[in-house]
Amino acid sequence: MRITEVKIFQIDGGNLVAYANITIDDCFRVNDFRIFLRPTGYYITMPQAKEKDGKYREVAYALNPETLKMIEDTVIAEYEKVAGKRTP
Repeated sequence: MRITEVKIFQIDGGNLVAYANITIDDCFRVNDFRIFLRPTGYYITMPQAKEKDGKYREVAYALNPETLKMIEDTVIAEYEKVAGKRTP
């Protein structure tokens, strides 16, 4: 599996700095990753849906730590490229 495209949608305000969509192997898209700026650097969250009780649940997620790291590294690198910023 490889990420073949990352689209970044920057926003202004607060710790949430952007949304991202990824395409996997040119054939599967996952939308709505969120990129946050924390004191220790950038952090992403998986796409989530709000339940009727107000809680959130992830609707897409990595099944192992290696895949999660690959997604995080790829999305953050593309954000830094688009935003012209580096991890603090």
